Amino acid sequence: MSDIKLFKISGKVVQLKAEWSTLERELQTLIEKNMFVFFGVTFLKSEYITSNGGRMDSLGIDENNCPVIFEYKRARNENVINQGLFYLDWLLDHKADFELLVMRTLGKEYSDKLDWSMPRLICIAGDFTKYDEYAVKQINRNIDLIRYKKFGKKLLMFDLINSNVATTTSIGIEPKQSNDKTFDEYLETTSQKLKDLYYSIKDYILALGDDVTENKIKLYRAFKKIKNIACVEVRIKSITIYLRLNPKEITLENGFTRDVSQIGHWGTGDLEITIKDTKDFERAKEYIDKAYEMN
Repeated sequence: MSDIKLFKISGKVVQLKAEWSTLERELQTLIEKNMFVFFGVTFLKSEYITSNGGRMDSLGIDENNCPVIFEYKRARNENVINQGLFYLDWLLDHKADFELLVMRTLGKEYSDKLDWSMPRLICIAGDFTKYDEYAVKQINRNIDLIRYKKFGKKLLMFDLINSNVATTTSIGIEPKQSNDKTFDEYLETTSQKLKDLYYSIKDYILALGDDVTENKIKLYRAFKKIKNIACVEVRIKSITIYLRLNPKEITLENGFTRDVSQIGHWGTGDLEITIKDTKDFERAKEYIDKAYEMN
């Protein structure tokens, strides 16, 4: 297992002691109150009781409008992954219950946008074993293993240990029907030039690091670490990338970059980049790299 050490370097260099043996209720509350800042997930419900007597630690909806279950490992011998998978299967069998909870808690706008193609399980623990990581890779579910450490009273670290992505068709979950043209339909009907360009963009983003995964959402492709860093749409004559960057910190170029922080669009990201050819892609790499580094 990798280990991260944090040092105070002002004056005498001192290693800060990490704490992670147990996850107390106080930390769960902190995560729930700041879930969007930490993970890009809108908090929905704490300690949700299921019809079979179970209790999910936290529920939310991610940036791609997909349901998310959070389970916290409080003891070394607790099998949080199996427990979370049990709740994930229950959720998929009780979609109507979840949709009603969303509508009552967050409103009809959220429930109408729910996407069941990529439901996720996020397991948070002080540490995971190599067997946990191996087991997750064998399971065809969307699972993130996130390690946390506390350094004193003011510093909290999250480390993405493993992110497993399942395909929509293989888990038998279809997104809601709509009249919008899907990503796959756009990709199929666009020119070979843009198809090749998209695959080059995809390969480039995934090669930025082992912590980047591709989420195949119906209307776009989301590339994420713990949170989305880029969302990509393919059109007839161009490819659009939305990056998690502040447009106000970038010199915008007409026809290439645009501030869409106040404009509705699929996916997430406030900086829009329009790519029509390989030259545009080469120019866009600078911003893609920055989105990866800053998130």
